[in-house]
Amino acid sequence: MAQYSLFQMWEPHRQSLIKGHLFYVEQARKRLLSQFNDIEGEAEKAAEFWLEANKRHFNPDFHDPGDFYESARDEGIEFYQLLCEMRDRTRLSVVAGMYHEWDKHLRKWLTDEIRHWHGGETVPGKIWAADFGKLADLMDSLGWRVRDQAYFLKLDACRLVVNVYKHGKGNSFDELKEKYPEYLPDPLSNISGAFSGLGYLDYTHLVVSENQLQGFSDAIVAFWKDVPKDIFDREDLEVPGWFAGAMSVDQQAASHQQGGLNP
Repeated sequence: MAQYSLFQMWEPHRQSLIKGHLFYVEQARKRLLSQFNDIEGEAEKAAEFWLEANKRHFNPDFHDPGDFYESARDEGIEFYQLLCEMRDRTRLSVVAGMYHEWDKHLRKWLTDEIRHWHGGETVPGKIWAADFGKLADLMDSLGWRVRDQAYFLKLDACRLVVNVYKHGKGNSFDELKEKYPEYLPDPLSNISGAFSGLGYLDYTHLVVSENQLQGFSDAIVAFWKDVPKDIFDREDLEVPGWFAGAMSVDQQAASHQQGGLNP
């Protein structure tokens, strides 16, 4: 007896999703992140600009030249720090953008496929409302063991990074600190003082490096490549309770509607 395919990944659609993601990352690097390639040089120019703008105030009879150069140096350091912070925020925004696009594409694909064999709006609504863990449970129950794949931990970390970037303090920060502390580097780790250590870090320490951004990107590509061409129905299929409950609500609504149409 032929099996019924519950979910199908059309190969051109798979390639389109991967191509769109890679284009986003490439253009984000080219148009946004590349502007921070020479922060040191720009900081030096800022110091020189300060000297040029303030030289008219210098009076050799009253001022020490060393003080002026120190002020220019301070200006350069501040400019460098501000650019570093802007670069880090820009990189986080790029990560957030690519994660949200992946997340939306996944939910849309799931709901589009479900509509081929299930009527009603409760199930699609639950798909869009479910957190990543619930979606992973659903995919695992269908035989696609996403939790066993190397990309899963990267996607899970990316989810938490994006949530912390958006919301700051909260459950996601606590979970990120516990599971993936590498995204919360300690600026005082080399000092090992009284205020150094993971316990003193907060959401303002969130940083994603260029290599970590690439790791997130690679995980998204690996995920799309791993989507089975077909996920078939089977007799022993047992979906998570939240999904089964949503299906039951839709089925009961359809039954009541049909009953109401009967004379």
